[in-house]
Amino acid sequence: MLLTMVLACGLVAAMLHAESAPPRTPNELALTPPMGWNTWNRFGCKINEKLIRQAADAMVSSGMRDAGYVYIVIDDCWQGERDAKGNIRPDPLRFPSGMKALGDYIHAKGLKFGIYSDAGQLTCGKRPGSWGHEYQDARTYASWGVDYLKYDWCSTYTQDAPSTYTTMSDALRATGRPIVFSICEWGVNKPWLWAKNVGNLWRTTDDIYDHWSGQDGYQHSVLAILDLQVGLDGFAGPGHWNDPDMLEVGNGGMSNVEYQSHFSLWAMLAAPLMAGNDLADMSAETKAILTNREVIAVDQDPLGIEASRVAKQGDYEVWARPLKGGGRAVLLLNRSATAHAITVDWADLNLPASLRMKVRDLWTHKDLPAARGSFTANVPSHGVAMLRME
Repeated sequence: MLLTMVLACGLVAAMLHAESAPPRTPNELALTPPMGWNTWNRFGCKINEKLIRQAADAMVSSGMRDAGYVYIVIDDCWQGERDAKGNIRPDPLRFPSGMKALGDYIHAKGLKFGIYSDAGQLTCGKRPGSWGHEYQDARTYASWGVDYLKYDWCSTYTQDAPSTYTTMSDALRATGRPIVFSICEWGVNKPWLWAKNVGNLWRTTDDIYDHWSGQDGYQHSVLAILDLQVGLDGFAGPGHWNDPDMLEVGNGGMSNVEYQSHFSLWAMLAAPLMAGNDLADMSAETKAILTNREVIAVDQDPLGIEASRVAKQGDYEVWARPLKGGGRAVLLLNRSATAHAITVDWADLNLPASLRMKVRDLWTHKDLPAARGSFTANVPSHGVAMLRME
């Protein structure tokens, strides 16, 4: 009986504390989805400071910076050992100049500096994680000039995800430096339900891999990830975004049509646009996809409403999102092996059939004939028609 009373009192106390705790406030960062580049998809652990400097140079010379890409994010395997005081240090062979110097180089290019850590004792690459060092690591990152932290979920075992990520969120805020917080726990604990105002973006799935369809263990293709986004659109908005993982555009596992579709879909999803290719060795086709400003403008629309799937007939789908000013972004997706005509009806967009709308194709950069009631386009296999309607 005594034990029952003690447990009951503890539960009541916890409930009262939860009710009295002030709500978390947003950090006012990432009011549009972050755009940048990350080392992992192309280079994995094969990274060093020369590669990072080359990527920063290429982001500027390619026109990607001017198109909106600003973050240079070093993913796993940059870490060396902790010193005698527990301070994390970069691998001295790969990053002999140190992270402060590298951050200064990135900033001098008009870019922002991102880094990676893990909520467990070890990162996924078996380097030192931040568990038990959250405030210490956050202060270190701030001293290096870090603007963005990707925080992974390996080696966490029985840790509680909401409290673990809240601890690092608080640590970042305590530095006084504005640092975008990217939660990377793969959607395991449904972060869209609790991570608003803890992080600025949260992964919704396991890792992406460079394939149009299918799944390989924990790795998901573009279409597999897309299907997992259905129903999550209501959780995203300015400062808190669903993250379907980084872009594979230009890495060689898909056709240019598929890469164009991949990029278009991520823009419709208001997803962070984090390129993952070799920026210093980029084809003209890859550059054209990644720097399509009309598609980027949809991703960066300040209204911040993620697209939803409004119609589906087998392999043919319609995705749509409202844009600031009253327009619509509409994407017609053909998942099949042959070209096919796909129609969007105004009813799918919650618009009156009598409404006449201007139509612009965001890949051909052409204005199409205005439409009333519906619009039909012939869409190539594995391709999309991406439209702006006003």
